[in-house]
Amino acid sequence: MKYKIAHRLIHALILTVLLVFSSMPSVNAVGSPEPEQSGTTGMQGTIPSPPPTTPATIATPSSGRTFTAIPITVSGLCTTGLLVKVFSNNIFIGSVQCERGSYSITTDLFSGQNELVARVYDALDQAGPDSNKVIVTFQDSTFSAFGQRVSLTSNVAKAGAPVGSPLNWSIILSGGSGPYAVSVDWGDGSAMDLKSISFAGQFDISHVYKTAGIYRVVVKATDKAGTTAYLQLVGMGNGPVTQKDGGSGKDDAASGEIKYIYIWWPVLLLVPFAIIAFFIGRKYELVAIHRRLEKQAAIYQNEIQR
Repeated sequence: MKYKIAHRLIHALILTVLLVFSSMPSVNAVGSPEPEQSGTTGMQGTIPSPPPTTPATIATPSSGRTFTAIPITVSGLCTTGLLVKVFSNNIFIGSVQCERGSYSITTDLFSGQNELVARVYDALDQAGPDSNKVIVTFQDSTFSAFGQRVSLTSNVAKAGAPVGSPLNWSIILSGGSGPYAVSVDWGDGSAMDLKSISFAGQFDISHVYKTAGIYRVVVKATDKAGTTAYLQLVGMGNGPVTQKDGGSGKDDAASGEIKYIYIWWPVLLLVPFAIIAFFIGRKYELVAIHRRLEKQAAIYQNEIQR
């Protein structure tokens, strides 16, 4: 009886170990546009990690330059996979995903002096160190004639939605004089969204991505005086990535790195119990064999005595 119980215990432990291995949960680090795919088992969560330690750099433009037209291009080096946000006079003016160790962004300037800073952010929105500061000047011929120049910004630099679902984004428009003509290039090759805004303030834009990936979104607003503001953002279509960038504003979706961490501690906890069960089973097996031999010997003795 004890022999059978020991064997059942061993079989139960073996089955438990196999089940743990087959359904081992993996934790997917945030930073990829791809959520949990169908057909997988386990759990997803955010893995705490330290913020970036390597700052981005601003290579162009050089400090001291004067511009008479916008937009301009800000470019430099960065850590692949991180989000780069560019600020002018501590105001967010655009973002782009870092690819192959560099970035390039089309951005606006304020009238007069602009102190440009680039800052990298990880998937948890943790900021890295500031880049080198670059001071440039924008000589705006329309500033004195029409007052404050039209400008665009947003509280969200990067946003995503599942493929096939609407991605909604709030944009803040200020300065200039209405009405405003607004265009949005979502970076996926679809037709531009066009809309008219009567007054400055917050307005919403919306789009549905049909393919998973990371996209360069460009918002442009022109007021009735003909002055134009630009804002570049990063949009994401979340889902299984089926193709890479073919050009025209779509960033490489693979730049968001996926890290899988397998949790082994349930198996480690079972190891001591498996060892104990093995020796218990071994002991009872030897005892059972010994008893069978004794029983057979007794039967043999009885046969001889007859």
